[in-house]
Amino acid sequence: MKNDYLELEYTGDDLAILWLDQKDRPVNTISSEALDAYDKAFDAIADSNARAVVIASRKEDSFVAGADVKALQTMEKPHETEQLSRKGHGVLRRVRRTDLPIVAAIHGPALGGGLELALAADYRIATDEDPTRMALPEVNLGLVPGGGGTQFLPRLVGLQQALPMLLTGKSTYPSKAERIGLVDVLTHRDGLLHAAKEAARELANGEIELDRGPKRVSERLLESNTVSRRLIYNRAESRVFNDTKGNYPAPFRILRCVRTGLEKGLEAGFEAEAEAFGELSATEESKQLVFLFFAKQEAEKNPFDDAKARDVRRMGVLGGGLMGAGIAQISAEDDMDVLLKDQDIERAADARETVWQNLTRDVEKGIHSHFERDVIAERVVPVADYAPFGSADLVIEAVPEDLDIKHGVLKELTEELPDDAIIASNTSALPITQIAEPLPRPERVLGMHYFSPVPSIPLMEVIRTDATSEEALATACEVGLRQGKTLIVVNDGPGFYTTRILALFMNEAMLLLEEGAKIDQVDEALEQFGFPMGPYELLDLVGLDTASKITDVLSKLFEERNVTTSAAADKLVEHDLLGQKTERGFYEYEPQEGKRPEKQDVNKSAYRFFGGSDRTRINAELIQQRLALTMVNEAVRCLEDGVLRSARDGDVGAVFGLGFPPFRGGPFRHVDTQDAATVVMRLERLKKAYGDRFEPAPTLREHADEDTAFYDESAPQAEQAAL
Repeated sequence: MKNDYLELEYTGDDLAILWLDQKDRPVNTISSEALDAYDKAFDAIADSNARAVVIASRKEDSFVAGADVKALQTMEKPHETEQLSRKGHGVLRRVRRTDLPIVAAIHGPALGGGLELALAADYRIATDEDPTRMALPEVNLGLVPGGGGTQFLPRLVGLQQALPMLLTGKSTYPSKAERIGLVDVLTHRDGLLHAAKEAARELANGEIELDRGPKRVSERLLESNTVSRRLIYNRAESRVFNDTKGNYPAPFRILRCVRTGLEKGLEAGFEAEAEAFGELSATEESKQLVFLFFAKQEAEKNPFDDAKARDVRRMGVLGGGLMGAGIAQISAEDDMDVLLKDQDIERAADARETVWQNLTRDVEKGIHSHFERDVIAERVVPVADYAPFGSADLVIEAVPEDLDIKHGVLKELTEELPDDAIIASNTSALPITQIAEPLPRPERVLGMHYFSPVPSIPLMEVIRTDATSEEALATACEVGLRQGKTLIVVNDGPGFYTTRILALFMNEAMLLLEEGAKIDQVDEALEQFGFPMGPYELLDLVGLDTASKITDVLSKLFEERNVTTSAAADKLVEHDLLGQKTERGFYEYEPQEGKRPEKQDVNKSAYRFFGGSDRTRINAELIQQRLALTMVNEAVRCLEDGVLRSARDGDVGAVFGLGFPPFRGGPFRHVDTQDAATVVMRLERLKKAYGDRFEPAPTLREHADEDTAFYDESAPQAEQAAL
């Protein structure tokens, strides 16, 4: 049996191998048609002499990548997506209830419906290699798992291990998957099929005894009765509300599905899951998250001719701070040799130690093995001078935000660097054109702006000047993609895109303090709006010294815009209140060994730079509008000025680089959702109350006058992302 989704093969010893192999796709996905194919395959298996079944993928580095999200978008009514969930339940019920033992052989990502298929099997064997990971990421699309994930996973690994996977959508890697019982055995890739066949035979012969549920005795005891499970549910719900501020309905529905299934039975759980899957698919939150899913996919392609990109094998990093160490780490993780230079060899060695510590934490999480950590770390080589850079294809400068310092190190670098090597600056705000001025061959100079912490923030902003060559741009984008980054390409200018809109946002936060606002109240208001942290906690993370320098770079822009600026950041810097790096800023911080300091209470002494300790409570909605609309308005101006290439890039940059609330879709999607006329009206009110800095961008006025939007809502969301 063979069709567009699978091939059924029988071995000489009565094993059936169900090969997943979706035609004309690089990965297997779950769709209504795929479910029909699985159903027919099990009809055929039931009519055969097979004693056991192995489910495996013919794709090189993928098991099943999850649901076909584009197919989901063709379903206009909630009942259609609900029926798809019910169809999935029907197929996976059949997998679970078949008399034949079934083994899932997993290599590469097993995501969403792919993991649910594996969960329906009796036994799971996975490879212990990098591509293999397991997740139920539907929550990141504003949905619940629709194929039984909320029912199968808690029964397999226990409630306390299942809930973090279900509620965050984060990946579980092989070593942890084995430890918690998500997979039964780990093996090398070359031995996967053999191991799966052996396990299938042993299961058929009754030689394997299955032990399901929590692995730890303490977890078994806590989950063994209704009363103690209620405590787990309540704690989980409290954490979800604390993390989401109630802005995302999907995690709460996931909890309800899990609870229904465990307390009322599997069929009741399936019913709750199907209803939730259908209802959530129609919510505004899910629509925005699905938009971002497609927008991110588009931003994970090289927008230039990748044939022109250099094959970077050896690169250099100048600067061994947290940014430089982070860039070195993600480059070494993709098999690039990294030359790491700082002011002296000792500081460069310290940066390499930071890489080692980061990788060790990844080992503890099961992301890397000890061997992989050692191999990656060995690729990072501290150097004392520029001579080794003579063999580099690309050098990324990550030294302090000072034009003279950057010019100094880059001039020394170019004496050793090959003429055709590419130079990138990780500057947050300084125009790349200015950085390139004293350097030969400005066509090889561009910006590669990373965000801290580099390994975990997905965005990279590529900055082009009028002189930057397509080879340099194609190479920078290709390197960013190899590093696992989501890309936007912007044109040069002070602050580019992300720093420019962030600077206006931060300045408005400073002005709020000067008006008497409370630090924690403003931060809480922005978290309620959907940002991961408020402006003052973010300033402490970025560093008040860095923020002060950014303000200096953008001072001319502020003046042209009649923006009232706050000078308080300079005063905080003078008193060494820099934020996390000095353990005091807007908050106090407790140092943590090998980690970022932990936030404590508000540093009330900071108020003396903002008019004293007498504080007043400002309406939370007013705080949200002043800060969020400042960012939105400036994003629109960046599109007008040609800094941005598209509204999509603006939304991707703000969400994945700055933490603009994902459920709002980004600044441009937020305007479309609210409608431009409403946004202009609110800005006009703020302008009347606080000054010309709230003057609506001309393009916003045009959309308001013409009743038009930045995105064409009549187009499928996959196409909107490309607009």
